[in-house]
Amino acid sequence: MSFNEKYNKIKQLAQKELDLIEEKMVSDINIREPLQTSVVEFLKAPSKHIRPLVSILYLKACNEELTEKHLDVLTLVELVHNASLIHDDIIDESTIRRGRKTISAEFNNKLGVISGDYILSIVLEKLTEINNIKITKNFAKTIKQMTLGEINQNFDRFKIGTIEDYIEKTKNKTAYLFETALVCPALLSQNTYDIEKISELGISIGTAFQIRDDILNFTQNDPLKPAKNDIQDGIYTAPVILGSESDNYNSGIEKTKVLLNNYIQSAKNIINNLPANSYKTVLEEFLELLKNV
Repeated sequence: MSFNEKYNKIKQLAQKELDLIEEKMVSDINIREPLQTSVVEFLKAPSKHIRPLVSILYLKACNEELTEKHLDVLTLVELVHNASLIHDDIIDESTIRRGRKTISAEFNNKLGVISGDYILSIVLEKLTEINNIKITKNFAKTIKQMTLGEINQNFDRFKIGTIEDYIEKTKNKTAYLFETALVCPALLSQNTYDIEKISELGISIGTAFQIRDDILNFTQNDPLKPAKNDIQDGIYTAPVILGSESDNYNSGIEKTKVLLNNYIQSAKNIINNLPANSYKTVLEEFLELLKNV
């Protein structure tokens, strides 16, 4: 089976909750047409919903009964992610996302920026309704780190940094939102969770996910995302850093796979302590799937 086929099989165990999250994502969009239709279609376009999926599987593996508030928090995670994608499309001058025109390409960059900001305003509004200061602080920290990651990446273009710099950027741009997806629902629970361990799990999975994506940028030629486009844009990721120079990335790819496996193993070590059930098994299958590069 292909990656997508295996991933879709894993998603089946959380499909009911993911469908509800998709409905919640668009329920508060209320702006002028034709922008509203464009934003709603963007949010409803086929997506992996990987962050809420991992969180739902983890909570269910812990025998947690998911509530409306759990789903509300995970909806906000997805809205933050999608707002960042709208902004990324402007930064990258992308015209296609998820098989359709990007909002900035359909309208203009100004409305693209405002659309992303509008989605973030919904997140802020909903956080006040959830009324949990720890969750609000976590979202605020994550959004701040995501923007810092983009700022630093812009200033570091065409510079080969250290692997430590790369990991820090990866955590900022990607891993902290995975952490938010895992930690914040746990903060709503009546059960006692080791929040530090859950945070570590989110960081490990999120970092592994981004490292995998950076490897695929060298090895997989997607018509919508041409191979090696990161190098062309001056974004030097782990394969370049570990290969010592931008045109010697083959050895760097193999070293990056080792780095990927280290983060996958860190996540596995935490999941090993979960009760034995079908959700734990599927989480383990998901981590194995991340090795598919």
